[in-house]
Amino acid sequence: MGENPPTPTSNPPIFENGLANTSHPTIQSFIQARADLISQERSQRSDAPFRASLSPTAQKASTLISHIRTQELTTKWSTTSTSPPSSPKKEELFPGMMFNIAKPTIETTQLWRIVKKMPKGALLHCHLGAMVDIEWVLETALGVEGMCFVSDVPLVDEVVRGRAEVRFLYYEGDGGGEESIWEEGYVGGTCVAIDIAADTFPDGGRKGFISWMKDRCSITQFESLQQHLGVDDVWRKLNSAFGILPGLVYYEPILRAFMKEFFRCLLEDGVRWVEIRCAPFTGYYPEKSMTKPKDPDELLKVVEEEIEAFKKANPGFWGARIIWCSIRTWETEKILVDMEHCLRLKKQYPNLISGYDLVGQEDAGRTLESLTPELLWFQSQCLTRNLNIPLFLHAGETVGTGTPTDQNLYTALLLHSRRLGHAFSLYKHPLLISLAKSQNVLVESCPISNEVLRYTASIMSHPLPALINRGVRACISNDDPAMLGHGTSGLSSDFWLCLQGWEDCGGEGVGALAENSIRWAAFTDETEDEWQKGISDAENGQGIRAQRLKEWKSEWEAFCEWVVEEFS
Repeated sequence: MGENPPTPTSNPPIFENGLANTSHPTIQSFIQARADLISQERSQRSDAPFRASLSPTAQKASTLISHIRTQELTTKWSTTSTSPPSSPKKEELFPGMMFNIAKPTIETTQLWRIVKKMPKGALLHCHLGAMVDIEWVLETALGVEGMCFVSDVPLVDEVVRGRAEVRFLYYEGDGGGEESIWEEGYVGGTCVAIDIAADTFPDGGRKGFISWMKDRCSITQFESLQQHLGVDDVWRKLNSAFGILPGLVYYEPILRAFMKEFFRCLLEDGVRWVEIRCAPFTGYYPEKSMTKPKDPDELLKVVEEEIEAFKKANPGFWGARIIWCSIRTWETEKILVDMEHCLRLKKQYPNLISGYDLVGQEDAGRTLESLTPELLWFQSQCLTRNLNIPLFLHAGETVGTGTPTDQNLYTALLLHSRRLGHAFSLYKHPLLISLAKSQNVLVESCPISNEVLRYTASIMSHPLPALINRGVRACISNDDPAMLGHGTSGLSSDFWLCLQGWEDCGGEGVGALAENSIRWAAFTDETEDEWQKGISDAENGQGIRAQRLKEWKSEWEAFCEWVVEEFS
């Protein structure tokens, strides 16, 4: 900080003839003190080292990106300059508006072009069943032999169709009842061939069926805007969607095509590596089988095969690993059985399984405190069996303060979770922030997910900038993009939102977030000491992490050169 402003003695007055004398020593001293204060705070940001390391080209690119952002704030996102106050506007555009409303305009901006081109590194927080556009999944399923549609009741009108329990499954029979599933005579539980159900949909046939199912399996714009209904209400819709989609996504022929499309979208969007949260007991069915396997190794086999096949066909794709997940609402016995499967299959698929987590709505599930005995047992078994399965725990995905869910952060850090999923409430805990920094813990932040699920009203009030300003490392992830309105598996939407919504982010800020995703990625099994050393050494180390950081930095420089050439 600067020195205290001197006491004026014989200096000229600060105001003369009604005008401020900005060269006055008192004013100049205060201006310097203010600049020093801002500089001191910025030096404590977690992205300060990345900003300091920018090449001249990257600095110029970042300046251009900031200019483009500033220009588009007035030309794209403000109607006040073009519409008189009394003029009725059907839809008011403004900086930081909610993603689902802004999306059509986002994709017309120069900032979107820039973000799409940007190398994004790794996707570290996503859930397998919600990663590919639902319309693509449904259209793919319509061409799969034996895929059927089932309801618990006749789907006779819009109200019933909105609340009925519907699902998809493979069926060996002819796949068609005598009565239409859309009429009173249908018997609940009867399998109907998916193409027949779609073609006879009473409101638009196949196209209408896909549109209806997409609404059933995702958070619609209207639902995401109903903020007064709260987090629990929108989670009920999300859980309903997770109950419908597995019958499609986890049927082997669709799953194999799904994973190819997933990886293709990531690579096209500049994402080279992904760590997928997957609950292997979600409901996988082998091709032409109506029987779910008793052992989850069959699902892992398919996933590993598709990863390796895509890597072989696309050398630019670094690959993927799975974070094994149990469901946090399960009772102890079921969780222990699931953990035992994870431990056993880690030996069979050592390169596939990278870590362990528990998934499901935190506020509605068991707390990490209640799960501590199970997690400590799991860690002890890893030591006993010489297995390396670190924790990557969801914690603090809540708007509460001091609640049991908020306090999951204490447990996760004491259990040495290497990364924290969401950690939305971490900014409220100065001591935990210090602990996260000292333990080199990364926050996997999912801005659009947090907004759509009503943890924040918009990107402007998201807590991640507070964590970055306090020195906490973070990366950007997309969580459940198929259900949240992204329309793609990639990360461009979340990165764009951060770049446009946060004044002090800039190209340097999103670059640092992308670099962090590689630095904290679990490319290989590492002991705690190896993990910490790899993070600290970064590109100056010797392992695969260092190699991939160097590759990314080369891509980053090429991207910055493109920005300068394209927009100068």
